[in-house]
Amino acid sequence: MCIISFSTYDNPLRKSFPEICQSDPKEWKSSKDLRSNLGHLESELLFLSTLTDINIISYSKKTKNLTSTEMTEKSIKKVLQRHKLSGNCHMITFQVEFQILEVQNQENLSSVITDLNIIMEPTAYSELSEFVSRAEERRDLFMFFRSLHFFVEWCEYRKRTFKHFKEKYPEAVHLLEGASSSYMGIQSTSQPGFELVIVWRIQVDEEGKVLPKLDLLTKVPQQALELDKKGVIETAPLSFRTLLGVLGIEVAVESLIRLLCIEENH
Repeated sequence: MCIISFSTYDNPLRKSFPEICQSDPKEWKSSKDLRSNLGHLESELLFLSTLTDINIISYSKKTKNLTSTEMTEKSIKKVLQRHKLSGNCHMITFQVEFQILEVQNQENLSSVITDLNIIMEPTAYSELSEFVSRAEERRDLFMFFRSLHFFVEWCEYRKRTFKHFKEKYPEAVHLLEGASSSYMGIQSTSQPGFELVIVWRIQVDEEGKVLPKLDLLTKVPQQALELDKKGVIETAPLSFRTLLGVLGIEVAVESLIRLLCIEENH
């Protein structure tokens, strides 16, 4: 199963977890064997949770034997597995249902996901819906979990960053949507009506790569626009993107705040 591997290296989790989940209880010769397998599974689930921040709350599996008489004669075994699991990654909860078709002959074993259904609890993160649909269409379970992990990491980083600036500059900074806002407003107390808004979105591209996208919006009085002969206000969004590339997110944002509040600091 690809759901347990979240890194590019050959993780032992990738092999041992499926082996445990797919092992036949009839092969467990004693309660000691069962306890050993369960203990191994619990330790690997704990490792998974620590590594990825993804917690599996419940899991069930049903197996249907599709092997025909003709296949049996040719030493071919065909099995359909139906898996259902639910869990969370920080504030985002999910339920995943998927089918795996396994075909085994004397030489090898092939497994393929034939159906994938992902149910997400309603969240304020609209960016997730398109990404989930794409993962379902491709039946790419690994991409879903990998991207969800990094998406949540970026959400947490955005939340911490905005909170930091709100606490450091309480008079100038306000969060338009509360603690988990994707917008941060910067107001000038010396120039009423002059405001900058940082829009921080988190995007997931076609390949599941998670990237931050920051834009700058300006809200200034008409009189200020008329006096801006050099077009500084008009080019501010482009200048902000350049600043991001040079200084990084935190330093670029703080530079804007200090620039807007320079009169108050003197």
